[in-house]
Amino acid sequence: QVQLVESGGGLVQAGGSLRLSCAASGSIVSINYIGWFRQAPGKEREFVARIGWNSGTPYIIDFAKGRLTISRDNAKNTVYLQMNSLNPEDMAVYYCAASRRFLPRRDYEYDYWGQGTQVTVSS
Repeated sequence: QVQLVESGGGLVQAGGSLRLSCAASGSIVSINYIGWFRQAPGKEREFVARIGWNSGTPYIIDFAKGRLTISRDNAKNTVYLQMNSLNPEDMAVYYCAASRRFLPRRDYEYDYWGQGTQVTVSS
C-alpha cells in the first residue's frame, strides 16, 4: 500500500502562484509514476502532469505547459506541482496519485490516490 498526502492548496488571486506537495509513504518502491489530476465542480477529473518516480522525467499536459512545473525530491519522498499565472479556470480540487504502470495518463491507470487539496483562484 502507498499513502499519499497533498498539501499547499489555498486561495490565490488571479495571476498568482501556488506550490502543491504530494508526500508519499508506505510501499513506495512499487511506484513508477506520480501524477497530478484536478477536478472542478461539475466536471470530470482531468490529468495535468506526471513524473517518473525514479527517472524524474516530467510530463505536463499541453494546456498547462509554460505555467506548471512538476518535480520531485526523492530524499523527502515528495512530488511538487508548481503552478504559476493561475486563472479562475484552474480552480479545482487537485489530487496526486501513484501508478505502478508505464506512462500512465488515465485515472484508472493509477493505483493510489490522495485526499485532494482545494485550489481557489479569485478574479
